[in-house]
Amino acid sequence: MASTFTGPQVYQENFDSQIYLDTYYGAVNGVFIKDGYLNFILKKLHKAFTSGGVKGDLLIDIGPGPCIYQELSACEAFKEITAADFTDRNREYLEKWRRNEPGLFDWTASLKFVCELEGRSGKIAEKEDKLRKTLKRVVPCDVTKSNPLHPLVLPKADCVLTVGCLECACKDEEAYGKVIKNLSSLLKVGGHLIIGSILESTIFRCGKSQFSLINLSEQFLRKVVTDTGFVIEDLEVLCREFDKPMFDICDHTSGIFILAKKVKDV
Repeated sequence: MASTFTGPQVYQENFDSQIYLDTYYGAVNGVFIKDGYLNFILKKLHKAFTSGGVKGDLLIDIGPGPCIYQELSACEAFKEITAADFTDRNREYLEKWRRNEPGLFDWTASLKFVCELEGRSGKIAEKEDKLRKTLKRVVPCDVTKSNPLHPLVLPKADCVLTVGCLECACKDEEAYGKVIKNLSSLLKVGGHLIIGSILESTIFRCGKSQFSLINLSEQFLRKVVTDTGFVIEDLEVLCREFDKPMFDICDHTSGIFILAKKVKDV
């Protein structure tokens, strides 16, 4: 475990978007491919944005990194999506994807999977086009601020989505609780918070760099979400089989998906 928690400036200087994508989502040996986490999240998001009834005008995706997979189902349920990330490199990568520049990570497998879930096999190009049109803006974000999008002020969102972000940004449970409250401030009462995360982790590697992770438990996440004015509508944990080479890259024991409805401001 890292002796000190990785600070934001380390991400700004050392996080490599392309290496991250290849390491965790690469078609053959990606960590989240081999442990089933990617398809687990895609299935849960599809359910949330269809039978789960999560829909509306605005969805804010907090800390997507250089990824777009978590928005593939959302773009069918929302009029517009705002992606908000801390590092300049990740935002630049997302802007390149929006412009359909060549040489970027190939999301074909995820696109195909989601299209099949939606009963639209083979509609990959149409799905990409729909997401590019729905992803209206890519903006800076700092989840530790009371307005994580400062200085930008948006209308209250119908959904705040965050996958694979908060475990990197929060050094302890107290900080995590404050961040959930900050994210709640972006949401309408009646809106939804969706969290995709990993449990019992301490570090992840990206190329030659190592970054800290907060060691989260299902019990803590249930408590912090409900204590912040939410009712949990769906929660599922995906256990991970031990694979030493994969654990050396990222040492989480399981993945988790939470869908919660905001019932009050706290």
